Amino acid sequence: MPSWGTPALYCLFVWWFTTGVIVFLNNLSPATFRWSFGACTALAAVAFYLLAAVGHDQSVAGAYAAFTYGVLVWGWHEMAFFMGFLTGPRKTACAQDCGGWRHFRHGVAACIDHELAILATGIAVAWAGWGAPNQVGMWTFMALWGMRLSAKLNVFLGVLNLGEAFLPAHLTYLLSFMRRRRMNWLMPVSLAAGTLLTAVLVHRAAAPGDSAAQQAGLVFLAAMVALGVVEHAMLVTPLPFAALWSFWLARGTRAPSQAGGAAPTFVYAGP
Repeated sequence: MPSWGTPALYCLFVWWFTTGVIVFLNNLSPATFRWSFGACTALAAVAFYLLAAVGHDQSVAGAYAAFTYGVLVWGWHEMAFFMGFLTGPRKTACAQDCGGWRHFRHGVAACIDHELAILATGIAVAWAGWGAPNQVGMWTFMALWGMRLSAKLNVFLGVLNLGEAFLPAHLTYLLSFMRRRRMNWLMPVSLAAGTLLTAVLVHRAAAPGDSAAQQAGLVFLAAMVALGVVEHAMLVTPLPFAALWSFWLARGTRAPSQAGGAAPTFVYAGP
């Protein structure tokens, strides 16, 4: 159990901590965004280099490192979006009477640049680690990407908890692409698929014959997908989940009622 518990707890901590850092930085004055994003860009560049370098490290430490680097590369995209540096060509709200495919196209236009950047990064991450035995970082990035796409579609279709308190003031126009509903047809599919994938990964991690590093990598992925399922559940559960990051919110320079911040780092961003 210790070989399972440690990577699972590490994943939980990284999930909470990285989200908290982005919440904190987005609660600072917008005048600081350029400096914060510059530092994040440098960190992500180093993480990408190290992610490629650690591909041949088959130790447990290599699995931890690859997972961490994958999260850091992903975190750059989240910060780029929530600070407004990388969104899409549309910067205005959608008309109230807009609907159907036209409304969907407008939503895509509001975040397409960000989506294309993630696609390019995903290709680069896969290429950098192609054929390497340690693929933990690559699969971490892909899991985050998949769960985020699912969450975005669910928010567009309609969820109970839009998380307005997490949305920075300069991105409030994105609320026009979100719909408040108790449930939508995709959410049960997303929850079921995420839960099934978590179970498959846990079963695979429990299979005999894997090394300690392989087992740790599978536990990282299982825990990450499970947290993605939790974040999906947050969208349809009327509970004050922002309290999980109140430690970071309280340290921002803006009042909580005006705070921006990021919604859970891993999956939610935009319409």
